[in-house]
This record gives sequence, C-alpha cells and structure tokens, in this order.
Amino acid sequence: MTGPRVVLFDLDDTLFAHRAAVSTGIQHYASRLGEPYATMEAVDLTALWHDLEEEHYHSYLAGRLDFEGQRQARARDFAARHGVALSDAEASAWFADYFEHYVAAWSLHDDAIPCLDALEAAIPGVRFGLITNGDLAFQRRKVEAVGLDARMEHLIASGEVGVAKPDRRIFEHACAVFGVLPAEAAYVGDRLRTDAIGAARAGLTGVWLNRRGDVPTGEDAAEAAELGVIELTTLAELPAALAR
Repeated sequence: MTGPRVVLFDLDDTLFAHRAAVSTGIQHYASRLGEPYATMEAVDLTALWHDLEEEHYHSYLAGRLDFEGQRQARARDFAARHGVALSDAEASAWFADYFEHYVAAWSLHDDAIPCLDALEAAIPGVRFGLITNGDLAFQRRKVEAVGLDARMEHLIASGEVGVAKPDRRIFEHACAVFGVLPAEAAYVGDRLRTDAIGAARAGLTGVWLNRRGDVPTGEDAAEAAELGVIELTTLAELPAALAR
C-alpha cells in the first residue's frame, strides 16, 4: 500500500471523545448543583451546553473573547437560562467546578488507537500529528491525559499559530513543521468545512469523519466533491480510504 507520508488529525470528536465527555460532565455537574439546574431533561441540558460551547468558543477563535472569557460566557449564559445571575468571578468558579466533571470523563474514541496501529502497519514510516483550534496548553493537557502524546509527533494549535482552521495557513504551517509538501499529507477531521474542505483547499487530502451522519449543505457538498474530499463514518475505514 502506498499512502501519505504524514497523516494529520483533528483532536476533539475525531480522536478525542469530546462531545461524550461534555455530555457526561454537564449532566453530573447539574445533578450535583441540584435546583434549579436539575429540573431540565438531560437531553435538553446537554443540547443547551453544546450550543453555548459552539457560540462562545467560536467567539474565542474569532478573537472576540479570550480563552477565560469564553468560559465565563458559557457559564453565565447557562446559569441565566436557569434564572441564576453570575458575576465574572462566579462564572469562572462555576466553570472550574464543571471542568472537573468534564476531565473525569476524558477518553479516546474506541476506533482511535486501532486506526493508528492499522495505518502504521499499512504505510511503513507514516508520521502522525494534530491540528486543533484552541489553546495549546489546554489541548496538550488533553493529549497527554489520554496518552496520544506518545503517538503524535507534533501538536499544532491555532492559539499558538495565530490562525484557525479552515484558514489554509495553519495546514501549510503544519506541513512545513513536518517538512513535507501538502500533497504528501492527509488531514482527518469531524467538521466538513472547517477540517476537510479547509485542508483540501490547502492541497492536502481532506478526509471528513462524519460519525453522526450529518447531511451537508448543497454548497459544501459540491465543494467537497470538487476538491476530492473523502467521507468516512468511522476511523476503521481510513487506511483503505487513503489507499484509494
């Protein structure tokens, strides 16, 4: 089998089971807090927390909030939906308490390590790395906690590079760090536009890991097809997909 010299991965919800840890963390924390938080159904509680993460974390990536500011905003808005007002200091403390429950639930997806093993067996000398949107120290903590640091040669974080996916410069920077051309690398992520289309625009092989069976917009589907983006539903499919 031939294949890319370097396979790069997104972290959250590609290798690292972020959504599962978030869901477990917020449900356990709300249960511990009791009233009024425990009155919301678990599915609604989790959906609200995920929506706030999407809103405020992307404000951080866009430079409208700093890293602590987006945490405060998430806690403050979540509490407000339950009729509780938090100051900035209270919001920071609230998030820190939630965070302990989130950390306790950290894990990798079941298909992550088998995929890395299969790629190494199929592509002798293949190298691995991560490109993630986020704070370098925080993302490194997650990588080390689940043992991925032993398998990943480099961790590229938008907080350090100064540009975030899907900006082509972060993909080009990662290739330069590895000393390969974009055409010699593949990038795997769970977001079609942010990850797979962004990487393909930069000249890498873009791979969309569509675990949840999301249906893309017509515009995204057309661009993905034009760029040759590969769609998978599990990492178990990746070695054979890269061979094609």
